Formats: sequence, structure tokens, C-alpha cells
Amino acid sequence: MKPIPCIVCVIAGLAQPAWSQQPGRMRDAATHDQLARTYREFSQQNPMRNLKPSEGVDPSTVNRPKDILSESDIICFNGLATLVPKRAILTLPESMKDRLEFRPGSKLVGWLDFYAANRGWINTMEVSRSQAEGNEVFKEEVSERIGKSKNLLVATYLGGPISVLPPKVTAPAETTGQETVQARSQP
Repeated sequence: MKPIPCIVCVIAGLAQPAWSQQPGRMRDAATHDQLARTYREFSQQNPMRNLKPSEGVDPSTVNRPKDILSESDIICFNGLATLVPKRAILTLPESMKDRLEFRPGSKLVGWLDFYAANRGWINTMEVSRSQAEGNEVFKEEVSERIGKSKNLLVATYLGGPISVLPPKVTAPAETTGQETVQARSQP
């Protein structure tokens, strides 16, 4: 036997008890009666008694979820179909317009499965969150690529399809105070 591995084993064996407990401090295990009494005490305390009723409008009635089909576009091809959010399709060639209709008998699958089966005619373009929100405009070369695409082009964020809102138009700031007042007063 080699002396170095033996020394390591002995040190490891002695070190474990030193880490597991603090010297001179022992604790008794709880008995069944103690556990049952503690459980009974806590089960008798009803936290709902102290809860005040909420005031105002019921949050479950506000912002009800809408129908998923009205908020999505359907892409269907070769017996498979998937849902993508509205405005996620950036380019749709004329020859592929019939693929945005659900065909009876098609199997509804998730985006990743559908995309993996149809990579030949679908391209994706990863967008940033600020581009999806409309706060940032696409660069010119990206806009040209979108316009020239012969495939279906879907906007994605972290690999999943995402809606891309139109760019927010901001009015140029006027320099004089009087022009600013006039610009505000006009509808």
C-alpha cells in the first residue's frame, strides 16, 4: 500500500466528525408526542382569520386572457401546424400565402418541432427586446434583407417567435419655447 493515499484516507476520516458537530453540544431528537403536539398547535392556528379582505376590483375579472387563436397566426404545412404571435411573421412571399391556413387533419405542434421539420422554407431573425417593442429601428442592411427574403421570415427572441411592433415615431424636438407651445396646441 502506498503511504500517501493512506494518509489522505485517515485525515478525511478524522475530519468528518469534526465538521458534523460542534464539540460539547448535543441535542435530543424530538419524540413522537412532541411532534404531534407541535403539529396540533400549528394546525389549530388559522392564518386566514388574520387576513383582511381585499378592496377594489376583483383582479381575476380585469385583463381576462383573450382567445389564443385571435392573437396568433397559424402556419401549416405537410401535416403539421403551429401557432406564432401576430406580427411575428416579417416576410410572407406570395407563393406561401396558402400556408397560413389550418388544414383539417394537421397535427398541432410547438414552434421548435415545426421549425425543425420546415427549415428549408422558414428563416428566423433574432431581434432584441427593444426592437420587438418598437423602441429601436432595424438597421438598413437588415431591412433590405427582410425585403429581399424569398422564404417565410419569422422574428424570434431567445429562439421563440415574438411579435415585432412598428417603430414608435417620435416628433423632433423644437428649439424655441413658442414653437413647442404651438405644436402642443395643434391636434
